[in-house]
Formats: sequence, structure tokens, C-alpha cells
Amino acid sequence: MSCCSKVICEGCVYSNDIRIYQASLERTCPFCRHPAPKSKEEEEKNIMKRVQADPVAMVQMGLRRYEAGDYDSAFKYENKAAALGDAGAHYQVATFYNEGKGVETDGKKEVYHLEQAAIGGHPIARHNLGCKEKKNGRVDRAIQHMIIAAELGCDSSLDALKDGFRGGLVSKEDFAAALRAHQAAVDATKSPQREAAEEARKEQWRKCASELIFP
Repeated sequence: MSCCSKVICEGCVYSNDIRIYQASLERTCPFCRHPAPKSKEEEEKNIMKRVQADPVAMVQMGLRRYEAGDYDSAFKYENKAAALGDAGAHYQVATFYNEGKGVETDGKKEVYHLEQAAIGGHPIARHNLGCKEKKNGRVDRAIQHMIIAAELGCDSSLDALKDGFRGGLVSKEDFAAALRAHQAAVDATKSPQREAAEEARKEQWRKCASELIFP
């Protein structure tokens, strides 16, 4: 997450870090190039400036409040962002209704927000709808949800379809089509910058593991 509440990938963050390091520049936001906040307080202040109208900032603030254990405030932020049409916020609100944190549990409202998130292209929400349909005995509808989620790149849905294919519930054609679409979705997320960021993270983990074993 950038300082301006834009969601960006690790590849962009890594590329910005390399640019700053190589040119000995002041650390800036990888999206807007504004000087990076120097403290958590400053970072939160920047977010609060956007919370009034930016649903992405509302979602981030809701997650922060959730991590702090302030579930009432977290729900309010997520619910407000959902009202503005943010798919991720709808998914978070569904989670609140499922867990009963910040609000009483409500299965109907949970499903409603999962549906809204799924319509907005949220793969995990679509997968969860499939799980609910399967639990209710509506296997055909569950499979359709899983196919759509797999086509959006959801690994869990692809695994579910694989099990369904082995069990004779999913046709060879449907499984093959979902497999191709899933691979295309995964390939679309790849880039040299993201691969470099992933390798840098693995190298950091290897270094940390080595220091733990050989202090």
C-alpha cells in the first residue's frame, strides 16, 4: 500500500527501492513520489486525509483498526467503503458478519456482501460462495462459482475443481478450460520486476535463516 492509498504490487515497490538506492535519493512513495512518511503517526495522518472520500483508504484504515482490536470502528470503515462499491470492502464486511466481530453474526448479510464482492471480481469471495453452495447441496452452482474463481486465479478453487473432476462432478472440458484460464490469470500477474522482488525476498529469508543457524 502506498502513502496515497493506492494498491501497488511488490514489483513496483522493489523497483522504486532500487531506483532510490542507486541514485541515493530520498525515500518516496512508489506511486505518487511524495516523500515517504517518517513515522507511523505521519503515515496514519496521510491516510486520514483520504478516508473521507477514498474507499481504498477506508479499507486500509478498517484493517488497521481490526488489527488493533477495535472491531466496531473497523466495521464502520469497511461498511462505508462497501457502500461506495469497493469489492474488497464488501468481502471484509462479509467476514465481519461471519465472525461476529464489530457486529452480530448474520448469514444472509454475509452472503449478500460476498455476492457483491464476487460481482466486483473478488476471487476469494467467489470461492467462498461456491463453498456455501456446496454445503447447501447445490453442487452445480458451487461448481460454477469455482470455475469463475479459478479463472480469476484462485488456487483453492482450482484444487476444488480438480477434486470434482476426479470425482466425476466436473467435466473434462470444464476442468481443462478452467485450468487454461487459471494459468492465463497467473501469467498475467508476472513481470520481471515482481520476479526480482520475489527473489530478493527469498534471499533475505535465506540470510535470516543462515544467521539463526550460524550466529
